[in-house]
Amino acid sequence: MTEESRKKAFWRADLVYTLILFIVACSCVAWFVAERGLLSGIYDWKTAAFFVVFGLFTISTGFPHQGFGHVSFDRVAQVSSILVLGPVDAAWVNGLASLIYPWHRLTKGVPVRQVLVAALNNSGLMTLVILLGGLLFEMLGGAIPLKVIDLRSAGLLLVLMLTMQFLNDLGMMAIIYFREMDPRSLFNAFTTAVESISVVVAVVVAIAFTTMPGIYFALLLVVLGIGMLIIRQYAFMRERLESLVEDRTEELRIQAIEFEHQATHDKLTGLPNRRYVDDFVERELELARRSGEKMTVALADIDLFKQINDTFSHAVGDEVLRRVAHLMSDRCRKSDIVARYGGEEFLLCFPDTNVEFAVQICNQIRLAVQNTRWSHIESKAGQRLSVTISFGIAESYDESRMTTLLRDADARLYRAKRSGRNLVIID
Repeated sequence: MTEESRKKAFWRADLVYTLILFIVACSCVAWFVAERGLLSGIYDWKTAAFFVVFGLFTISTGFPHQGFGHVSFDRVAQVSSILVLGPVDAAWVNGLASLIYPWHRLTKGVPVRQVLVAALNNSGLMTLVILLGGLLFEMLGGAIPLKVIDLRSAGLLLVLMLTMQFLNDLGMMAIIYFREMDPRSLFNAFTTAVESISVVVAVVVAIAFTTMPGIYFALLLVVLGIGMLIIRQYAFMRERLESLVEDRTEELRIQAIEFEHQATHDKLTGLPNRRYVDDFVERELELARRSGEKMTVALADIDLFKQINDTFSHAVGDEVLRRVAHLMSDRCRKSDIVARYGGEEFLLCFPDTNVEFAVQICNQIRLAVQNTRWSHIESKAGQRLSVTISFGIAESYDESRMTTLLRDADARLYRAKRSGRNLVIID
């Protein structure tokens, strides 16, 4: 890859989008900080530092999203910090945590570009989601810091949760669009439930932070932390189980296709068998009747095949069948079908084809079989092997039925055999 192509690959649309998102988020926070001041509430830098660390912990207890991204309990830190610090301080605190967290992936061999996009996207998106959702909550009269919850507070918290979820999904849809991924991969019932429960936990954390003594709040965090880790482990187990189910389902699908192929194809030659071709001819005849087009079938039979088996062995007979099948398939069109109809007999079906064209194809096959050299077999057996094939061809007419069409082809094949073999008979 040239230097120019590397630069183009680096500056793809998703990175440009995340840079713009991050700059917009930082600008919005800077404007509100200039208006209100930094840590303008009743809490100081120690509280801000706590929520940065708490935010990093809640992000780290996450698990991979089934479709795209990372699912975590960061909504606990985000909402609780809004309810304690206010929307502006909560925005930069959680934005900082989201900016820091992805960089540990470098130790796992993740490319710098991928980590940079994740850091900027997560930080910019979370900052805006918290800022806009928190400002709406504040504007509607939500209490900050939250100490008690009543019916009105519950309604405002529901608005806050839905607003943050909507803004988060909107931002994720944008990055999915720029990466040309399937947008349906974003939505998952389990992850939505985790984020909804996280809001409830966040309310408990906020009220506990503002009303409980430090030792009890610390115990509460320990219990909540253990709960998050348990749910995280359950999510990993669920993912592994779903992966196993998907793998098993795929195995069963492949097996079903294989069984269907075995049921409809001849094992020796790989050609469709009689069961398959009978259905095919029946369908093509119906189409021919509706469209008024012609359809032609040919029955072919390897001449003196029993003599080949008796003289050279059944193994040689099998090789002859395989070679003849290959010669037929090579000279027919993709729209035609060649099937092993039984023993040394083959059926060729030519949709939308008149008898003249079918005769040309059958004669090409007949000559190819006649001219095939079997020197590797003759040298082993010490006898000359000569293989020829005979054809009987029948063309459909308006009211043709499959039994009639095949009977006519069979009668002409029989006539070719009686007339000296290695012939194509059409009447």
